[in-house]
Amino acid sequence: MKRTIKWMLYFILLFLVTSTFVNSNVEAAEKKKKETFSLPKNVLSISKSNTFPNTSEDMEIIEPNEETKELLSSISITIENPELIQLMNDTTIKPTPFAFGYRANIYLGRWPLHYRSESTTVNWDYQHINLNEVNNLGGEKTEEARYIQNDKASVRGALTNKIAQPGTIKKLILHASKEKTRLPLSFSAVVGDNTKLNNYYNVPTKKKGELNAYIPAINEKGQVVFGEVYVQLKGSNKELKIKNVTKQSIGAWIPIQDHVSLDFQLK
Repeated sequence: MKRTIKWMLYFILLFLVTSTFVNSNVEAAEKKKKETFSLPKNVLSISKSNTFPNTSEDMEIIEPNEETKELLSSISITIENPELIQLMNDTTIKPTPFAFGYRANIYLGRWPLHYRSESTTVNWDYQHINLNEVNNLGGEKTEEARYIQNDKASVRGALTNKIAQPGTIKKLILHASKEKTRLPLSFSAVVGDNTKLNNYYNVPTKKKGELNAYIPAINEKGQVVFGEVYVQLKGSNKELKIKNVTKQSIGAWIPIQDHVSLDFQLK
């Protein structure tokens, strides 16, 4: 009896130690992820002061209907392409229960099925958009340099290599990147002229201050999975078939909307 209790206590202790180790690893991973995509102090939001109203670029989420869910459950590969899901939602296929021996393949086309991210990095100084200068070389008191956008600036992201159906691929990459970073990403970011911030930088006498502004962007790398999609009919049964599955590496630069990275230098 004592030996049994001893072993029970041992396993309970082992379970507690293991749970603590696993939880600490999960927390460390989450903390690292959060730190990776947190904004540096020199990257500031202009969402309230931007004189150009950027439009959020979001992928439309299409919910599969009951028939589409049934088809998707018949395959092991993941389909996240909303355009393909919409096509299957709009396709009505109801085999007759008396179609004994009937066989048919309905070809829906070759589609990008899903995108999987492999690495996501941030270039906080992706594209230069503005320069504010304060010349205090002959001044008698400290001056202030402030960010004021001189001219309207437009920054566009892009895929880094050629790929079939680039418009759909952009939507898949953008959706995955937003989920991963929780940043306001878009393939187009605009800063209107006269956009400004209240923070300032001191420019002492006998010095010249330069305040450069940049639009930040993420560099996304991953793989797109393509496949030929068929609806196969066998008698009164129907199922989805994916043939000739291939993978293609793809990358993209995606700007961060309504944020500027400021770099102040004294000369």
